[in-house]
Amino acid sequence: MSPQDKGYAHPEAVVSTEWLADHLSDPALRIIESNEDILLYDTGHIPNAIHIDWRRDLQDPIIRDYISPEAFASLCSRHGIEKNTTCIFYGDKSNWWACYALWCFRLFGHTAVKILDGGRDKWIAENRPLTRVTPSFTPCQYPVPARRLDDEIRAFFEDTLAQSRALRPLIDVRSSPEFCGEVTHMPEYPQEGVLRGGHVPGALNIPWKAAVNDDSTFKSAEELRRIYFDEAGVDPSKNTIVYCRIGERSSHTWFVLTYLLGHHKVRNYDGSWTEWGNRVRAPIERER
Repeated sequence: MSPQDKGYAHPEAVVSTEWLADHLSDPALRIIESNEDILLYDTGHIPNAIHIDWRRDLQDPIIRDYISPEAFASLCSRHGIEKNTTCIFYGDKSNWWACYALWCFRLFGHTAVKILDGGRDKWIAENRPLTRVTPSFTPCQYPVPARRLDDEIRAFFEDTLAQSRALRPLIDVRSSPEFCGEVTHMPEYPQEGVLRGGHVPGALNIPWKAAVNDDSTFKSAEELRRIYFDEAGVDPSKNTIVYCRIGERSSHTWFVLTYLLGHHKVRNYDGSWTEWGNRVRAPIERER
């Protein structure tokens, strides 16, 4: 089933592997690979795709924050991305980091963004072409954004604490063992230095993986509405905050709620559990 047949609120935000294969040389597009494993790109990537490293390119090197508007403009300029360039993101891990990079682009007001349904895994599974050639595009002059949209789509610790105290919607998209406080990180990941396990008081646990099929594609809108709205009781009319450990998995859920289900009152708490679990006197709940 193509993304346009899945009933999404914004079907234009998702493209199929078939569609992308027919538009690899479209000058109006910029294909962007963003992975958790930063070495994957060099082993082979979609032709004409550039690589954006979520840590090196999007994070401030000293302060725990994102790059400045000036740095974002510079990043886009050197890759030939103009203000109206449509950016198509894809990557590993069912597009965790692709959604994270897309969310970061939205922070700076770049609205022409899409996700490749199924990401890197589906492209490779279909034996579609890969290359090790790094493309080169003519640099341009991307306008410096007036500001980051931190207030609109991003939440901070204080926002999340206020959300919790007011009993407003909070979604923890981590695994059940993480949510319950049995572990402080995913089993296949190293300990990241979080001192306490558990979840933000009042948070609802809807693991990010509930939104995808086995081939890493997004489930249909009908399935997603049943999972989030009918079964979990998420109310699209209410301001909602999503979080995970550092904001990557919750970016995926943010994309699902915002673009696929049309819930336009969602913010991503990117500090997530690595901040909350280490914050002195931050309230924590545990369920076993």
